[in-house]
Amino acid sequence: MFYYIYVLESGKDGSLYIGYTKRLRERIVKHNLKSVQSTKNKTPWKCIYFEACLNKEDAERRETYLKTSQGSRLLKRRLKEYMYSRK
Repeated sequence: MFYYIYVLESGKDGSLYIGYTKRLRERIVKHNLKSVQSTKNKTPWKCIYFEACLNKEDAERRETYLKTSQGSRLLKRRLKEYMYSRK
C-alpha cells in the first residue's frame, strides 16, 4: 500500500494545493466534487504532481516539507517547465 503526496492546481485561479492520501484517484474526485472544505471554492482541480511513499509518516513529513517556503521552491524547480508553460 502506497501513500501519495500530491499537488493539485486550481482551474479557477491557478493556486496550488498539497496533500497526501492512500487513494489518490478517489481523493482528486472528492476535491472536484467539492467534498473537501479547504478546496471547494477553487474547483476544478487537476493533479500536476505526485510522489509515493511506503510509510505514512514519511508521506506526512514530505507533505509538511513541501508546504514550507523551501519545499515550495523545490517543487517549483522540479516542475520548472510546467510552471513556465502555464503562464
